[in-house]
Amino acid sequence: MKTIVSHNRYQRQIQLKEIGQEGQDKIAQAKVLVIGAGGLGCPALQYLAAAGVGKIGVVDFDVVEMSNLQRQVLYAVDDIGQSKAIMASKKLNLLNPEITIDIYNLQITNENALEILENYDIIIDGSDNFATRYLINDACVLLNKPLIYGAVLRFEGQIGIFNLADKITNIKTNYRDLFPKPPSLDSAISCNDVGVFGVIPGIIGTMQATEALKIITGVGKPLANKIISYNALENSFYDFEIIANANQSFDFPKSKAAFLDYNYQCFCNSNSVNESLSVEEFDSLRKQEKITIIDVREKGELPVVDGFTFILIPLSEFENRVLTISTQNRIVVFCKSGQRSAKAVKILKEKFPNCSAYSLAGGIDEWKIKNLKNR
Repeated sequence: MKTIVSHNRYQRQIQLKEIGQEGQDKIAQAKVLVIGAGGLGCPALQYLAAAGVGKIGVVDFDVVEMSNLQRQVLYAVDDIGQSKAIMASKKLNLLNPEITIDIYNLQITNENALEILENYDIIIDGSDNFATRYLINDACVLLNKPLIYGAVLRFEGQIGIFNLADKITNIKTNYRDLFPKPPSLDSAISCNDVGVFGVIPGIIGTMQATEALKIITGVGKPLANKIISYNALENSFYDFEIIANANQSFDFPKSKAAFLDYNYQCFCNSNSVNESLSVEEFDSLRKQEKITIIDVREKGELPVVDGFTFILIPLSEFENRVLTISTQNRIVVFCKSGQRSAKAVKILKEKFPNCSAYSLAGGIDEWKIKNLKNR
C-alpha cells in the first residue's frame, strides 16, 4: 500500500523522463541539511519535503516572530514564540509523513558543525550573517560537501553552488573565492536594516531546492562556480562565474583542529573600526558602573528586553537624535545581531570623538541565548 501511495504522491515527477523511478529513488535516498529555517529555509524545506527527499535536517535556534510571517510562509500566527526548527518539522511531517526530519534546535558553531554536516550529502545555507556563512563554507570544504548558497536583500537575491566540481573543468570554488574578506560591520547591511520584499526569499529558497534536486538526480547543469542574481523590480537575471582566489588560503582553516580554533566572529569583525563588548563584558560592566544603554532596533522588534533599563533610538532616527545623547557615562548600543549597533557607534564616535561607546557583539539575540543558558 505504501508503494502505491508513494507512486501517487510523486507521479508527476516520475513522469518526467529525465527523473523517472530511478531519479525518484535517488531523491528518496538523499540527505539534505538546511541551515536556517527562515526566509530562504522555509521554501527550500517545503519543496524538498514535497519532492520526497528521504532525510532532511533542519538547523535553527530562533523562534517564530510576527515580523517573520511576511516571508516565512511555513509558519502561522499560532506558531509565534515557538522554536522554528520544531515547528518546521511538524509542518513538514504533515506535508510528507514518508520522509525523515532531523531537528537541530541549536546554533551552528565550530564545536558542532562538522559532526552535524558529515551526516548529509548536500548543505543548503539559509543563514543571514557573514560569520555563519564563512563557518558553513569552511566546514563544507573540509568535509567535501556541496554547499548551495543563497542571499536576499531589498528586491534582490543571489544563488550559487560552492564546493562542487564543474563536470567539464573539474574546478571547485568556495565562498571565500567570492568574498575573501567580510565587509566591516559599519558597512554591512542586512534585511534587518533595510528590509526585503517578501517574495524574494521564496524565489531564491525555491531555486536552492531546485539546485539540490538537480545535484541529487544528475539532471541539468547545477550552478557550480556560478552566481545568479535576480532583481524583482527589473524582472532581470544576470550571472557571473566565480574564479578561484589564490590569496584566500591564508585565512582558511586547513584542518579540523584549525577549524575548531578559528574565531569567526573575530574574523568578521577584524576590519571594523568600531569597539564592541562581548555579552559577558557587557553584563559585568553594567553591574559595576552606571552606563547608558541604547536600543537601535525599530519600535516593536522582538525579542522583548526586560533584563535592564535602556533608551530606544531606532537607527533610522539615530543621526537626527545623536546630539541629544549624554556622553557622561559609557554607552553600550545593541540591536538584534550587532550590525546596526556598530553603525550607531560609528555615528557616535564621529559626533563625540572622545566618548566611550561600544556595540554589543552578537546583539540582543546573543545576550538572550547566553543568559537563558546561565539560568
